[in-house]
Amino acid sequence: MAVTLTSHHRMPHAAGIGLRLPHLAEVTATLPAVGWLEIHPENFLANPHAAELLIELSHHYPISVHTVGISIGSVEGIDKAHLTRLRALVDAVEPVLVSGHLAWSTHEGAYLNDLLPLPYDEATLRLLAEHLDRVQDGLGRPYIVENPSSYVALATSTMTELEFLNELVHRTGCQLLCDVSNVYLSGHNMGYDPYPFIDGLPAGAIAELHLGGFTPEEDEASPGSEQQLYVDTHATPITEPVWALYAHALRRFGSAPTIIEWDSDIPALATLLGEVARADAVGAEVRQEPQQQHHAHAH
Repeated sequence: MAVTLTSHHRMPHAAGIGLRLPHLAEVTATLPAVGWLEIHPENFLANPHAAELLIELSHHYPISVHTVGISIGSVEGIDKAHLTRLRALVDAVEPVLVSGHLAWSTHEGAYLNDLLPLPYDEATLRLLAEHLDRVQDGLGRPYIVENPSSYVALATSTMTELEFLNELVHRTGCQLLCDVSNVYLSGHNMGYDPYPFIDGLPAGAIAELHLGGFTPEEDEASPGSEQQLYVDTHATPITEPVWALYAHALRRFGSAPTIIEWDSDIPALATLLGEVARADAVGAEVRQEPQQQHHAHAH
């Protein structure tokens, strides 16, 4: 299905924040100088006052809608009622992007508070292609797919995550949301170098970047070992290695619009705005580099 953006805003070049409900009133009152805002629509669908404030903000900022309830990888199919509710909010806000995770999170009508992994194989590719069509038809616009944070490898996978993402783009023409922090922590957890992973993504398909904090935890699969598991908690500042990988991603993808995510232990708004300023500064530094450095850069 051919779908086009209808937002009255242009895609931002500056970084923005994931707007969570604790900051909604302050952002509405102060209109901070950020490039754009991204919301989880599920926080607004059952909260009419929050939705009113969001619609008001949509006149001031480009808005991105990042779903957590679509469950595009579920074998049970797409929840049509949820898609209809989401369409109504999307039509009211006119976001510049709508995105969601390459994962599944529903089973027999229950929503699980986890983004669960999918096997990277032919059957999953066919399922996702079918579900992408349904979601994009239902929303009337493109649906951007985000790379997951990985903690386990499924034995039934017949391709790597990188091969899978490239094939998904090739078959469906979809765009990708590259979560740079997920690439870093998945590389740590799964034992691969995140830099070649960034280099291997289809640069022309990258519509957006995410950055967020992670939390090191003991690996329950090997208790007592020094090996830690990095967990995508969005509860801490972005680490220096992730900032370095972000600069690499910008060299590879160009000035992709970026969102700072912070979902747990949410700090003062000023802390998020500081992370946005850092992202903008990294972007400015990369743009000033000689062009050949973008092709020759090694970490």
